[in-house]
Amino acid sequence: MAVAQALVDLETTIPELRPLALSSAKEVEVGAGKKAIVIFVPVPMLQGFHKIQQKLTRELEKKFSDRHVVFVAQRRILAVPGRRNNGKQPRPRSRTLTAVHDAILDDLVYPTEIIGKRLRQKVDGSKTLKIFLDSKDATSLEYKLDTFSAVYKKLTGKEVVFEFPANAEF
Repeated sequence: MAVAQALVDLETTIPELRPLALSSAKEVEVGAGKKAIVIFVPVPMLQGFHKIQQKLTRELEKKFSDRHVVFVAQRRILAVPGRRNNGKQPRPRSRTLTAVHDAILDDLVYPTEIIGKRLRQKVDGSKTLKIFLDSKDATSLEYKLDTFSAVYKKLTGKEVVFEFPANAEF
């Protein structure tokens, strides 16, 4: 409710916000007593949010001073068609679990781009996904890397580590 009220207040300063809508907002525990606000937006309106996301994030983080703000599109995962749930149409690739999880990853780190991914499988069977982000945004996103990991873990259940590569050779 507080997020919705804050966005209504921001409509006066950011006029591009008026035609856009939210699906929901969720608070996620990041660790060490810190929290993050995940704002879910409809997929068709995601491009509109991308245009004003940096300004909007900055303003919302001022209002909620102890929390980070992240925008993610509200996506749907359709089950694998089987004997019981065989729909009339084939399942689109954008509704598969893998595609939705990759899209969430892109939404989380939006202002920057993902340069590379590595999946590390340990001897005990646990998997950790290493995500390399574009190093030109290192100064502006360094403080949010733990937030990105915690939010992705909460939304998908997958362990992920975000890094900025020392050299950009991929």
